[in-house]
Amino acid sequence: MKKLINDPQNVVAEALLGIEAAHPDLNVDHQHKIIYRADAPRRGKVGIISGGGSGHEPLHGGFVGLGMLDAACAGEVFTSPVPDQMLAATKLVDGGAGVLHVVKNYTGDVMNFEMAAELAAAESGAQVVSVVTDDDVAVQDSTWTAGRRGVGVTVLLEKIAGAAAEQGRSLEQVAEVARQVNANGRSMGLALTSCTVPAAGKPTFELGEDEMELGVGIHGEPGRQRVPMATAREIAEMLVEPVLADLPFTNGDKVIAFVNGLGGTPLLELYVMYNEVNRILTGHGVQVARSLVGSYITSLDMAGTSVTLLKVDDETLSLWDAPVKTPALRWGI
Repeated sequence: MKKLINDPQNVVAEALLGIEAAHPDLNVDHQHKIIYRADAPRRGKVGIISGGGSGHEPLHGGFVGLGMLDAACAGEVFTSPVPDQMLAATKLVDGGAGVLHVVKNYTGDVMNFEMAAELAAAESGAQVVSVVTDDDVAVQDSTWTAGRRGVGVTVLLEKIAGAAAEQGRSLEQVAEVARQVNANGRSMGLALTSCTVPAAGKPTFELGEDEMELGVGIHGEPGRQRVPMATAREIAEMLVEPVLADLPFTNGDKVIAFVNGLGGTPLLELYVMYNEVNRILTGHGVQVARSLVGSYITSLDMAGTSVTLLKVDDETLSLWDAPVKTPALRWGI
């Protein structure tokens, strides 16, 4: 294992120190491992928090800032944050208009966020609403989930709901925007290699030189099947066609097309993939209204990609285009 680390046990804590040093407009609560906006809480603004296991960067800490999240909780690598972290984050961002929890559908995340919401309501009367993302079409249930996994749509949801909150919309209005994004988005991923968790020091699973894991999860959970290595064109077909069929997306639909890298795939290859995805969508009469290409929800050093399609209308696009200023996403500023 070759990693740019000191001690595997201190990776998350030391990364948070680096985030704090690199981004003066963000604060870090090192005790609770929370990244939050320096101007939090904003009076009268709905606070939005999310979180999950570390190793998926820039998700979630890289999306804290103007127009997206108000705070993010960092669990240990591939391990859900604990309720105390989420409770502390909820208190940090509660400006009196309520708090939205954005939760990926993993058993630990759902359970711990639910407990934190109950504690916040009991301790301070905080109004908390949770929206769970479950956009992965690959499998119905997996190693760590009951129901579909929450993956790429989470990034798009945090941006779009974040813009709604920035406009001063109510908690229920912001939550409804988030629900609609989740309902209209679908994703599927593929791994070319395993990832290596620092504390484990060895690959999470084995893949042969001529094998790919179709429908892999962001923690390395098994997908639909193990298939022979293929070209980018063939891989795009394997990912896009099931996504298109699931909602389904139809001729004339407008989408945000998000081609994501899982951590170990060069941007050069992601643009090759995007070209193939765009070709398939054009063939189906699906119009790409906006695109996002890059590594935004990763699995440590895993080589691979995921494709997310979000059906959009003009209102959703206006929220997507609204200004955002975070470490990982920034435009309109």
